Amino acid sequence: MAGPRQPIDLVKAKGKKHLTKTEIEERRNSEVKAATNKIEAPAYLKKSQKNEFNKIAIELLDMGIMSNLDCDVLAQYITSREMYIKLTKELRKSKNSGEDLARYERIASLQDKYFKQCITVARELGLTISSRCRLVAPASKEPPKQNKFDKFQKGVG
Repeated sequence: MAGPRQPIDLVKAKGKKHLTKTEIEERRNSEVKAATNKIEAPAYLKKSQKNEFNKIAIELLDMGIMSNLDCDVLAQYITSREMYIKLTKELRKSKNSGEDLARYERIASLQDKYFKQCITVARELGLTISSRCRLVAPASKEPPKQNKFDKFQKGVG
């Protein structure tokens, strides 16, 4: 089995497969594209979380990788990140005040769980450097470059 089917623009960019114009158009028409017309922060987020949601959503939209389907995932990222930060602050307080080791370990364990949750969702959204390197960039909106050999093919046939 060859693995997941890659978007046609990625196949073309790699230059490893030669397809006819018809094949390219058929592939492009069969690709799934999610809508971006209803991107909004879920109602369960607090006001400060909604502000963060909007800030990150704009960045992801500018990159061309956010869709309506990603709203809950982004909200999960924001929620887990906020909890991670809260627990990190709590650990700093506990560490400095000499509180008991068992409480410190419970907080550290929760912090670790939220960190893992946060980084997992961040990777799904392309919020880490390594995950952005693996993203398939959508087609650019520039018109394709003119093939300098097209003039020779017009008389062939």
